[in-house]
Amino acid sequence: MRTYKIAAIPGDGIGKEVISAGLEALAVLSECSGEFQLNFEHFDWGSERYKSRGAFMPANGTEQLESFDAILFGAVGAPDVPDHLSLWGLRLAICQPLDQYANVRPARILPGIGSPLRNATAQNLDWVIVRENTEGEYSGQGGRSHRGLPEEVATEVSVFTRNGIERIMRFAFALARSRPRKLLTVVTKSNAQRHAMVLWDEIAAQVAADFPDVAWDKMLVDAMTVRMTMQPETIDTVVATNLHADILSDLAAALAGSIGIAPTANINPERRFPSMFEPIHGSAFDITGKGVANPIGTFWSAVMMLDHLGEPKAAASLMQAIEQVTADPAFHTPDLGGTATTSSVTDAVVDAIRRPLVRRFDRTALDRCARSSP
Repeated sequence: MRTYKIAAIPGDGIGKEVISAGLEALAVLSECSGEFQLNFEHFDWGSERYKSRGAFMPANGTEQLESFDAILFGAVGAPDVPDHLSLWGLRLAICQPLDQYANVRPARILPGIGSPLRNATAQNLDWVIVRENTEGEYSGQGGRSHRGLPEEVATEVSVFTRNGIERIMRFAFALARSRPRKLLTVVTKSNAQRHAMVLWDEIAAQVAADFPDVAWDKMLVDAMTVRMTMQPETIDTVVATNLHADILSDLAAALAGSIGIAPTANINPERRFPSMFEPIHGSAFDITGKGVANPIGTFWSAVMMLDHLGEPKAAASLMQAIEQVTADPAFHTPDLGGTATTSSVTDAVVDAIRRPLVRRFDRTALDRCARSSP
């Protein structure tokens, strides 16, 4: 039996609630399949650890993660901790050392979920946004001097390297090639950012020559927001910088119905390090503890994790369960306009996982599919 070690980092706020839901679904899925096993190890890294011990994670945290096959991450951030401390203290402290340079964010309209776009459908809003994830605007270069004085200076230096741009371009072109439409949009801002973004454009054209079967075009990031809302059918795969794709992917999630359903994969394509999978909704302290957080983003992130691990059948089973559940408005949480709870959606997804799998196995398999806790 294939065995995988999964690091579970719930983090803060609703991250703890949705990761618990995700682990429950994954445990049932692996038990029912009988083909692979997921061994979870829990890490209490996050803002509570920072407030009690002065650090979000141990100094050797990334070294601890290197032995795992994948990471399932919830969220980081708390109202009484500055956001830049929590982001750089945990999430970016994992992504950058583990060279998870390809951030992949699919956005499509799931069954039963409506879009705020009048003419958007599951057929014309089915995108994947690829975000450069380790450099660019979030390189962490810069500083402040003359603090508190009228002459105070703050710099935030964007760093774009030829290697960093080329590898994310090749990843994006290859991903576009794997999709039916074979269409890629390269997002830039080279009219105003005349150095780094011009390099971005030049490398995109160079890489495109190696993918003659992929049609591609180029958009300025501000114009891209208009295109996403007015012409969703013209978009398929998108590649953009760390900052630009961060913003565009949140817009994409909202246009697909809710940020609560959106997944993320932080990929190290060469597999030298484990990749990390997370919902994009954040810690959402305004609803923490109310039991209404939408776990769909975590379930979908788990689908991406299973695909990455080489378990496509299990990934397809989980995605099918997700779509069966979202199709029923009774299982829509408040972010989707419904009244469902985290636990009721989780129960429904677990049941949808169990039913088709049980039919393929004997009584022993049926017993194995009894609800288990990770």
